[in-house]
Amino acid sequence: MEYSIQKFAGLSGISTRTLRYYDEIGLLKPERLSSSGYRIYGDSQVRRLQQILFYRELGVSLDEIGRILDSPGFNAAEALRRHHELLLQQRARLNLLIHNVEKTLAFEKGEIFMADKEKFEGFKTELVKQNEQRYGKEIREKYGDEAVDQSNRKMLGMTQEQYVRFQALEQELNRALLKAFQSGDPAGETAQHAADLHRRWLSYTWNHYTPEAHAGLVQMYVEDPRFTAYYDRLQPGLTKFLKDAVTIYTEHLKKA
Repeated sequence: MEYSIQKFAGLSGISTRTLRYYDEIGLLKPERLSSSGYRIYGDSQVRRLQQILFYRELGVSLDEIGRILDSPGFNAAEALRRHHELLLQQRARLNLLIHNVEKTLAFEKGEIFMADKEKFEGFKTELVKQNEQRYGKEIREKYGDEAVDQSNRKMLGMTQEQYVRFQALEQELNRALLKAFQSGDPAGETAQHAADLHRRWLSYTWNHYTPEAHAGLVQMYVEDPRFTAYYDRLQPGLTKFLKDAVTIYTEHLKKA
């Protein structure tokens, strides 16, 4: 099958403007141009756009998607299997949150009793599952199952007050990191404050903090596009800046 850009846009739900942009940046080139100069898309573009949309749902940047799809080791079948696995996990998380909302509605109507801790169980479990989905394989390979399981247990065991502080600290970290990024100096006072906030944030779920583990984690952030996408969604290049700031920070800790 071949599609004009209008028909391809209707098939995929992507605007013609977006398809033209994908062509301009080299992410999705048409199969050919017609004799009149119109873009024509074929089966290979259908498959590639499907992969692009899957990765976009995972929060991966367009630049990273291009690098992934064009890498010599890219395996479309394996990527689809991974997408399927992640979508199943996403469905399970949504079911958990739906259950939490339904239970809270019943509590508000006076039909059941719901302890304050229960109101946060779905969110904590959701966060643990998200971390497992995004980073579980790499983190377990690097730090071992026991360390990751202990971290998950610590997260799930947080009190309401601890969880609220944990969430607030992440927001404070993001603000400090964005402010530090504007300076362009990972060794500056603001950047080092952000690195310290990152340590404090990690310590809510880590049983034992070490500068080596901290430095190793941020190195992993820049080596895997799924890690990179988390901070780069706020500001392109922010993940590398955090890595540089934490590297300096942990070197100081080692010398102290």
